Amino acid sequence: MNNAEIKALGEQCCLNVFNRLPIAMVRGEGSYVWDADGNKYLDFVGGIAVNALGHSHPAVAEALSVQAGQLIHASNLYWLESQVKLAAMLVENSDFDKVFFGNSGAEANEGAIKLARKYSQYRGYADRLDVITMNNSFHGRTLATLTATGQDKMHKGFEPLAAGFKYAPYNNWEALLEQVDEHTCAIMLEPVQGEGGVYPAETEFLQKLRRLCDERDIILIFDEVQTGMGRTGKLFAYQHSGIVPDIMTLAKALGGGAPIGAFLTTDRVAAAFKPGDHGSTFGGNPLVCAAGVAVMQVMLQEKLPEMAAATGDYLKARFAEWVDKYDCVLGVRGQGLLLGLQLAIPGADIVKRCLDKGLLINCTAGTVLRFIPPLNISRAEADEFLTVLESVLEEVC
Repeated sequence: MNNAEIKALGEQCCLNVFNRLPIAMVRGEGSYVWDADGNKYLDFVGGIAVNALGHSHPAVAEALSVQAGQLIHASNLYWLESQVKLAAMLVENSDFDKVFFGNSGAEANEGAIKLARKYSQYRGYADRLDVITMNNSFHGRTLATLTATGQDKMHKGFEPLAAGFKYAPYNNWEALLEQVDEHTCAIMLEPVQGEGGVYPAETEFLQKLRRLCDERDIILIFDEVQTGMGRTGKLFAYQHSGIVPDIMTLAKALGGGAPIGAFLTTDRVAAAFKPGDHGSTFGGNPLVCAAGVAVMQVMLQEKLPEMAAATGDYLKARFAEWVDKYDCVLGVRGQGLLLGLQLAIPGADIVKRCLDKGLLINCTAGTVLRFIPPLNISRAEADEFLTVLESVLEEVC
C-alpha cells in the first residue's frame, strides 16, 4: 500500500481524533524514517520523545525478539523477571525506592494521583483530596489526567470533570501559594512543560515547592513522562534542581517504542498502598519490560543524557544566532534535546515546509517549534536539521 491508499483506508476505519500529516510511516532506522512511497525523513519528533535511542535500535529489537520467544505475558499474579530487573535499574539510578508499571503516561499519572490521595488518608488527613497542577500543563487524556491538565480547551465537552483539581500559574510562587490550603494533598507539575510551549520550571520555584511540601506533608509529583530518560541532559529532569519529588512518573522513552508507563516513589509514600489498592493487567508486561531493560542499558553505557546535553547546547547556540537574523524568531527555550523555538508567526506552515524537504518537526502552543529527536543523533544529523530548518526560515521570515 502507498501513502494515499493507507490514508484512505485509515479515514474510513480509524476514529478521527488526530490531525495527521498525509504520509504513512512504514520503516525506521536510527534518526530516519521512510513513508509508504519511499520518501526518507530526518526525524526530529522522535515519536513525541519516545524514540530516545532512535528507530529500531538493535538492542531493543533483540530484547523484544528474545523475550517474545520466551514469555510475552503472564500477569502480575506472579513475579516477572524482566519487570523486576527494570524496577531495580530505575531504583539504582534514581532517588526512589519503589516502582509501579502501567501502560502509558496517563496511566502513570493516574496512579500517582491515586497514591497521593491514599497517602493523605493513610496519614489521617481525611479532608485532603485536592491536587494543584499548573496552567498550560499536560498530564494525559483519561478523565482524571485530562482534568489535571491545566488547559481549558482540553476540558470542553467532557464535563463534568473529575473533582478535586485546582490550577496555578507556572513559575509563579505567590499565585501558587494562594491555592494551597487544608484540602491540598498534592502539587503536580512537569519540570519542563512540553505541550505547553517548552517552558522549564525555575530552580528556585521548585526548591520552594519542596520546602512547602515538606512543611505541610503535601505530596510533590513530577510528571517526567516527556522529560525523563535522558531527554533534558540528565537521566531525570528533577536532577537539575537539587531536590527530589515524592513521586515521579515516566513513560515515552522508557520502552524505546514499546508502550510502558511507570511511577516511582519513596518507601515513606509507598507504605500507603496495600495489595488491591492499585493494579494493571498489562502493566509491567514481560515483553515491554525487556525493552525497558535494553533502553536503560544503552542509555547508561553510551552516556546518552550527556550526549543530549552537548547536542542541545550546540543547537541552542545556533538558534540564538537566528534570533538576531530572522524577524520571525523570538527566542529559544528548553533543556538538553527538549527544545522550543518561539516564533512571532504560526508554526504550522513551517512544519509543512520542513516535511516537504524531508524533515519532521512539531509545533506546539501554536507558535513554538518543538524539537525532540533521538538522544544519540550525530553532529552531521544535527547540521542537516539546521540546514533544512534555516532554509525554511529564509522562505517565510
